[in-house]
Parts: sequence; structure tokens; C-alpha cells
Amino acid sequence: MNPNDGMHYAPVGKPEPVVKAGEFVFAAAALDHGHIYGMCNGLLEAGATLKWVYDPDPAKVNAFLKQYPQARAAASLAEILADSEVRLVAGAAIPSRRCALGLKVMAAGKDYFTDKAPLTSLEQLADAQEMVAKTGRKYAVYYSERLHVESAVFAGQLVRQGAIGQVVQTLGVGPHREGQGRPGWFYERRYFGGILCDIGSHQIEQFLFYTGNRDATVVASQVRNVSHPQYPQFEDFGDAMLRGENGATGYFRCDWFTPDGLPTWGDGRLTLLGTEGYIEIRKYIDLTRGEQDVVYLVNRAGEFRYPVAGQVGFPYFGALILDCLHRTEHAMTQAHAFKAAELCVKAQMLANAGR
Repeated sequence: MNPNDGMHYAPVGKPEPVVKAGEFVFAAAALDHGHIYGMCNGLLEAGATLKWVYDPDPAKVNAFLKQYPQARAAASLAEILADSEVRLVAGAAIPSRRCALGLKVMAAGKDYFTDKAPLTSLEQLADAQEMVAKTGRKYAVYYSERLHVESAVFAGQLVRQGAIGQVVQTLGVGPHREGQGRPGWFYERRYFGGILCDIGSHQIEQFLFYTGNRDATVVASQVRNVSHPQYPQFEDFGDAMLRGENGATGYFRCDWFTPDGLPTWGDGRLTLLGTEGYIEIRKYIDLTRGEQDVVYLVNRAGEFRYPVAGQVGFPYFGALILDCLHRTEHAMTQAHAFKAAELCVKAQMLANAGR
């Protein structure tokens, strides 16, 4: 895990295998985003076996093999798709190309696990939904800011236990550090999909999850290019407001303005307002204390501070493996993954229309 660059955020947790070695084989393909390392870490810690890696760029493959020497370099994606042992393909392609990769994977009879945002248009969403219906394969999404953050997992447990009553509003901030050496596609909206579609996807998925909504409406959204005139298609600020079918509302802001003085890539926070209290999640740093994964809870019983780093784990990955094996939906329903993707695209479309 690189604390200074969110593109290479790859948490390492405790091994919690749900299968024995060789019982669940997967491959990695398309290494355009560093999140592929977090995705693989999670699967390996849950007991999966990494067999193959493929990317047309040998440098990316060589770097990957240094991290995961147990993998073999495939000569092509077709070699991976032809291997009957491979049950799932994990990919972190350029966002606009993630759906096309998923269609190939599912057509080959394998489940697909993609980095967020899982797609960048409503046309791609329709294609993905059609292929899922046709093949029965999974189009799973790595919404890492909830699934791979222990404080976010713990907050979900508190909400399910009724610690703050019914969640009526979420307030999220997703600042990121741009850093140095970003690839060219990072600055072109046709490839990354726009800031609300890209990093806003985390915030929208969290709104649906914590408020218990299966559907929602984008009330308002906007995007701006504040300080990158050299990249006219880039967006360094965006925000949006959502309303769920159960009446809960959510507001979030995402940006690329993390200051150099912060020792991590972004001070991501989320506040959950409930009918009987509230929760604040300080994911990557609790300012002045230097800790990550801290949850604050205030309710009728009092005020509480929970530093949970290293204590909660990442149950999503084991649940995903078991879902793939047993064709269940305990890790995340397909409807939820697709609804978050749909709202990301709609928030971006509304913002673009309002320029």
C-alpha cells in the first residue's frame, strides 16, 4: 500500500481463507490501474489461487510478477479465457474499456471482478446487464472505499446493529492526491468517464449501502476544472446530491486537491446521520493523531471512539469467492453493483449537461 498515491492503494489484511489452495483459481488481466494489487491481495488473503496475469505492456506484467511470483505470464487474454481452471478474472483496465473486457470474460463462462468505475456509459451498462442475464456470470465491482477499508466495514456493522437508528443522510468527502506520473488517459474524460463517474462511484455506492436503498435519483450534480487548464478534459472537482427511494438523502464531494503536507493520499471521511445518533468514519487518517481507520459514534448511550485498524478484516473477498462457487449473492448483489454504476453515469451526465 502506498500512503501517498490513491492509484496504488492496496491494503494488506489478515489471511482469512474460505477455500483451500487450488479450489478457487483466478487470473489478473489489464493492469492499467494500481487497484489491481488491492483486488489480488484481497482474493489471495481469502484463499484464492492466482494462476495467470496478462497485459499487453511487458513492464506492467514484470512489475506484477515481482509482487506475485506465483503467477505465470499469459501470452494473450485468450490463453486465460481458454483455461478451464480459471473461475474468475480480475481486471483494472482503463475505465472506458472495463465493460468490453467483462463481456469477453463472461462470454467465456467466467466471473468478472473489475475495478471501479465498472463502466462509463448507459450503453455499456445495458450490454453488461444483458451478458449477465445471458450467461449467469457475475460482474463484481471493487468499490474499495467501503469494501477494503476496515473503518467502513465496522461502520456497516454498527448500522446493522441499530446503533444510530435509521440512516437518513450521508455526507461524504473523497479528496485524492494527483501525484506525479499519471498516464495520459487519466486526463481525458472519454477514458476515465468524469470525476463523478470515476471516484464518485465510491461515494454513490456507499450511499446506497448505508441507507439501505435499492434505487435513488440524482437531484443535482456539478463538475469543474479549477486548476488544470493544460488538461481541458480533466475534472478536479465534483459534487452531487442524491435522494433514495426510502427518502434518505446524500451529498458528496470529490476532488484532486489533497495538499502535499498530508501524509496520506486523501482525508476521506463519511458521516452517517441516523434517527438515534451519528457516525463519522475517518478512513485514511485521523488528523493530529496520525491513525487510520477510526470510527466515531455518538448515540443515546454516549460518545465512543473506535480505532479499528487491523481488527475487522475484509470479509467481502471471502464472500465473493463463496458466491462464485455457490452462485449466491452475499458479498454484494448484482443489482446493487449495477445500480451504483448507473447512478454514477447519470450524475456525470447531469453535471455535463449543466456546464
